[in-house]
Amino acid sequence: MADQAKVTSLDALDSLRAASIIFMTKARTAVDQGSDEVRRARYWLEHDRRPHWESQLKRRTANLHRAEQELLSAKYSEFNDTQTMQRSAVRKAKEAVVEAEDKLRRIKGWLRNFDTSFDPLTKKLDVLRQYLDNDLPKAVAHIVQIQRTLESYAEVSPLHASAPPAADLPLPETPDEKPPTA
Repeated sequence: MADQAKVTSLDALDSLRAASIIFMTKARTAVDQGSDEVRRARYWLEHDRRPHWESQLKRRTANLHRAEQELLSAKYSEFNDTQTMQRSAVRKAKEAVVEAEDKLRRIKGWLRNFDTSFDPLTKKLDVLRQYLDNDLPKAVAHIVQIQRTLESYAEVSPLHASAPPAADLPLPETPDEKPPTA
């Protein structure tokens, strides 16, 4: 077994530390962006899409009622030609109402299931965030400590190498005799 470690370069540790810091920065940005996207999606569903389709449903329902009134008026009028147009308008208005109801139903379903769908994923992001905030900085600090230890070892190591090896000194003749010093 060797008495000394052979430290040839501390650059590899410095590169590892720098790469770890770069990774930590980029990963934090990515985690933040992922969390923000989840919040934006929820906000978009709650505050943009649901009110939009609720108002669309009201507007389309009003258009349907108006088209039905016009059809009823056309039935009592002398012009039978307009009844065909009015029936077509009622059919289109009913399709529009059905579409708005479907969209609103889907959005409400997405909102109802949003937490159960995204909570497992956001919890994984939270675990990664904890790792990036707690464990990775400790690892970088540990790398720095290893660098300092190896640097101090590299500074001390040549001093020990200049001392004469113990095998070159003569052994004492008697137990009371002190070994010669170099």
